[in-house]
Amino acid sequence: MNRIKLYLELTKPRILVMVLVTTTLGFLLGSGNHGSFALLLLTLLGVAGATGGAAVLNNYLERDLDARMSRTRGRALPAGLIEPGRALTFGVGLVIAGVLLLACAVNLLAGFLVLLAAFLYVLVYTPLKRITWWNTTFGAIPGAIPPMAGWAAATGQVGPGAWALFAILFAWQHPHFFAIAWMFRDDYRAAGFKMLPVIEPSGIRTVWLTLGSSLILIGASLLPTLIGMTGRLYFFGTMLIGLLMFVAALAFARDLSMGNAKRLLKASILYFPLLLAFMMLDAGLNRSG
Repeated sequence: MNRIKLYLELTKPRILVMVLVTTTLGFLLGSGNHGSFALLLLTLLGVAGATGGAAVLNNYLERDLDARMSRTRGRALPAGLIEPGRALTFGVGLVIAGVLLLACAVNLLAGFLVLLAAFLYVLVYTPLKRITWWNTTFGAIPGAIPPMAGWAAATGQVGPGAWALFAILFAWQHPHFFAIAWMFRDDYRAAGFKMLPVIEPSGIRTVWLTLGSSLILIGASLLPTLIGMTGRLYFFGTMLIGLLMFVAALAFARDLSMGNAKRLLKASILYFPLLLAFMMLDAGLNRSG
């Protein structure tokens, strides 16, 4: 049983849960809440397999670097609890199984999008972490694809609504990960990761990019209403939480303390479930109206 838990941890369950939530959101909004439950279940199984497999491969490729960081050296691979070869086989198998399930049981577009996300995460974002601080932006692309995959699974195409969801997730990841990078910059430096707070200890660009991406997030979050996908409740609700997150980013910019970085991280974590709640409540009001 402990062995199973170790393999499960390689799939990064917390990230996986968020991916499944955003995939479900894309599916429900794309189908207008009229999609088949069986199709949604097959979609989530496929996405879970491919996403979990990509996380395993990320762990495999970074196992030596994870051993240098205090917060990751206890993971299964750097701690020697799982053999690297077994992890590699497990990760590749999960990705292939997930993509094949989507391509055969859902549709080719959904399968392609999930394969693209896995490719970008494992073979672009992962090596870029050791090359350039732009890894954060490149890494935000696969992180924003899941709702598009859910939309494609429900409709067989990628519409304006799917792109709006992509834009929101893409923008949101920047202040979220800049806060994390600042908090753990010493760990990242020890591992040789070229995160922005590592290559620029002053934090000047980190501050400006955090503020800029927080403002872009406010604009991106309003896109669903501007294209007619959501109504007033969502519009004003998401405007409010966007401004609150910008206030947290502003406090972080004024004082690059650990406390402000943690508050910005907490604000970003709270932001997304609140946005989803406003979106679902808005959709419920529109149906009842």
